[in-house]
Amino acid sequence: MTERRPGQWPTVPPARLPKPDEQGEQHLAYTAEQARFHLVLDSIRADLQAQPSQVCRHAAKRRWVNAIAAIADDLDQQLRNTG
Repeated sequence: MTERRPGQWPTVPPARLPKPDEQGEQHLAYTAEQARFHLVLDSIRADLQAQPSQVCRHAAKRRWVNAIAAIADDLDQQLRNTG
């Protein structure tokens, strides 16, 4: 005899999923970091390509460099204040 009545669907145990390993999590984190890096670089490239002349492109380049340096300086200052 079976445990089910006639006309009742058979029960299927749920599939066992593998546990995420540390290497897989590190790979996902690395992939996410690389994706974020390339998205930012592509945004900067698009801004530079949109500039109408070489002079404007160099001015935009200086703005990007100064903005990134200012962000890094702010983060360094915050780290010094907390640590």
